[in-house]
Amino acid sequence: MKFLFAVLAIFVVALPCAWTKLELDAGPSFNVIDYGATGNGQTDDSQAFLKAWKDACNASYGTATLLIPKEKTFMLQPVLFRGPCKPPIVHIKLKGTIIAPNKIEAWKLPKSTRMAWIRFRHISGLVIRGGGWGLIDGQGSPWWNSYFNTEIKRPTALHFRECDYLFLSGLTHINSPKNHISINRCNNSLISKIHMIAPDESPNTDGIDISQSSNIVIKNSKMETGDDCIAINHGSTFISIIGVFCGPGHGISIGSLGKNGAHQTVEEIYVRNCTFNRTTNGARIKTWIGGQGYARKITFKDIILMEATNPVIIDQQYNPYDNVGGVRVSDVSYHNVRGTSSSMHAIKLHCDKSVGCTNIELKGINITTITGKKTYASCKNVKGVCSFCNPHVSCLSHKGSN
Repeated sequence: MKFLFAVLAIFVVALPCAWTKLELDAGPSFNVIDYGATGNGQTDDSQAFLKAWKDACNASYGTATLLIPKEKTFMLQPVLFRGPCKPPIVHIKLKGTIIAPNKIEAWKLPKSTRMAWIRFRHISGLVIRGGGWGLIDGQGSPWWNSYFNTEIKRPTALHFRECDYLFLSGLTHINSPKNHISINRCNNSLISKIHMIAPDESPNTDGIDISQSSNIVIKNSKMETGDDCIAINHGSTFISIIGVFCGPGHGISIGSLGKNGAHQTVEEIYVRNCTFNRTTNGARIKTWIGGQGYARKITFKDIILMEATNPVIIDQQYNPYDNVGGVRVSDVSYHNVRGTSSSMHAIKLHCDKSVGCTNIELKGINITTITGKKTYASCKNVKGVCSFCNPHVSCLSHKGSN
């Protein structure tokens, strides 16, 4: 595990340095205004953006820059920015504001494509920087109100697929119709200084969803959403989350995994120096009964809790009405988890009797209630060890004082 931490530390430092070095070789700049974008917040500027993207993607030298100027608001319909591109880096400099259509009926969503607003596909070396000015507004309120209408499928705001060496920084992203960012089949990428905002009652407005990706670092960001701040899904490996402030929301989740009997895997996940503020969950692992695969080699370390409802939770029975069996959960560590819970039930380790959870380690846990009442833990079918734990976890072997 120490070797993993060392590798992640090198990775966090090396990626920004590599991008900076490449960006010194400045190339052409393409301003969306020069391609016909109006930036009045009402006119559809999608085609102007796509024309500017085409030229940036085909630039013959240096780092190409797509400029979205400040003090302008650009309304975009669903768009796809596609690669591969000729430059080693394509830099989107977002200084202005991008907004989605403000009514469901105004959206022009093709039925044959993924339900997403802005898509990036097959682009290596994509850099999107906001510099503290850039704002992306999904205008999701009408979509949230249609949550119980099963005929309406809500779109993801930003979807990245097959975008290796992706770098996102300095963006504010608000009010997605569904999850704010999806990362799929992307590797060796860094996301930092992102601020996501959606009301805590907005349904399924996850911050970042990751799947089938490896070597992803998310750091120094703030996520205030109506669902998981970060959800790590099937096929994710070597994911590092450092210095994230989460809340409101549903915490940082591994899964869910194994729905409908699927074989799904997640491993080598490292979450450190994160804060959960009034979240419905804190550090969570959730898998379905009847699923297959594994969630393993997962560490939550140096976690601060501020009135979190379910601070520490492993739920291997996410759907108790499904088949027997389940996704195996093993090699999970919770180290130095401290703060307050809004409920007395601070730790839940609920594992399936047919597979159980193994090698679960809790160390340096101190969770109290905001009212001063004593907290407690519940657990079943778990093998592991707990040292210096408050509350006491009865089904684990104990080392040290409680």
